[in-house]
Amino acid sequence: MQAIATEKAPGAIGPYVQGVDTGALVFTSGQLGLDPATGTLPDGIEAQARQSLQNLGAILAAAGLGYGNVVKTTVFLKDLADFATVNAIYGTFFTGALPARSCVQVAALPKDALVEIECIAVRG
Repeated sequence: MQAIATEKAPGAIGPYVQGVDTGALVFTSGQLGLDPATGTLPDGIEAQARQSLQNLGAILAAAGLGYGNVVKTTVFLKDLADFATVNAIYGTFFTGALPARSCVQVAALPKDALVEIECIAVRG
């Protein structure tokens, strides 16, 4: 098992790693829409969702994988009314064979973010 670390995604804001590579599977920690260069959240659900997915992509790339390797995602929304907006953006990152997905509304997210997304990816 190996920790994944890349400067192209925000560093962990707690005692965890950006992702873990088991050899066969990669598990990412939940990614907020934080800009990795500034550590700030952009305004609005669209920008945060897009950045969250870009952050996931950077972690996957650091493990030598891409969105096509993702088999499961979990999307955490501060407001489920944002589902359609996030869904539309999500659909621009995941095409072809789509991963399984769960989407839930949560009471709050770190840094008062609007969305957080995590994934599991497979090699092969």
